[in-house]
Amino acid sequence: MPRNMSFAMTTAQFLACTKTVTRRTGWLFLKPGDTVMGVEKGQGIPKGGKVKRLGLVRIVSVRRERLNAITQDDVVKEGYPLMMCEEFIAMYCDHNKAKSTDTVTRIEFDYLD
Repeated sequence: MPRNMSFAMTTAQFLACTKTVTRRTGWLFLKPGDTVMGVEKGQGIPKGGKVKRLGLVRIVSVRRERLNAITQDDVVKEGYPLMMCEEFIAMYCDHNKAKSTDTVTRIEFDYLD
């Protein structure tokens, strides 16, 4: 059974298959070839609620890098074609209580279904 990975902020991009990269503060255990179930929300689900599955993805690459090393190409791959690098970094930091100099896990994936 694959692990669930939340795409709460990018559900629309995930469903449109326009997001092929994600950054996470953890997920150090992932390896290329692993499969992960994309879900709309992974935490804070009310008692009796169900996880909404979005689709299965296969991990292509995993690497650690500083958040502020993101390229414009990767901002697009994150699902934000109209956003500048600095805007993406600020949004990520705000939502993840991170700093721009933090090292994050960059995860690239392909859609399976």
